[in-house]
Amino acid sequence: MLRDVDTVQVVATGTLIFLIIGGAGVGVLTLALLGSGVLHLGHPDVDGPVSLEAVAGFTGAFGFGAAIVNELLGGRTPGMIAAAVAGGAFAAVPTGWLAARLSRAARNMRTDATPTRDHLVGAIGLVVTPVPAAGYGEVRVRLAGQPVKLNARADHPIPVGARIFVVEALSETSVHVETY
Repeated sequence: MLRDVDTVQVVATGTLIFLIIGGAGVGVLTLALLGSGVLHLGHPDVDGPVSLEAVAGFTGAFGFGAAIVNELLGGRTPGMIAAAVAGGAFAAVPTGWLAARLSRAARNMRTDATPTRDHLVGAIGLVVTPVPAAGYGEVRVRLAGQPVKLNARADHPIPVGARIFVVEALSETSVHVETY
């Protein structure tokens, strides 16, 4: 008759150290990716020839790769731990290179110019709040593919739902329109 037996699995000390190194690498990578933009830590041009993201990616992959190899080998001897270190380095080199390339590509990514009020002229849209002859109503136009709601003036009243054409940008938030 079998009784319930609690099994305790012992993690090798080398594996635990490698997991801590991998976790530290992931933590530094998280701070490197989010910290400079969200927490305003550091300056993005201070990294030098090797970026913080590359070092963090290398460290994380090294730690986790070495932990995996150490567990597969049952790393209890110095030779097995040395093999785990080699396996961790084998995983870390391409990961560090890839992290450096991806972080550089993200930092140097080209983006479209920010739309200005000059881009409003010529936009076509709809009236969402009636435009009186002597005041402001509201219109919705698309600017750089995004819907934008603006205050609108016109020379004559324009009802809700009418299609309009932006003749002049009076400010960043108001335009002069005509029916289209």
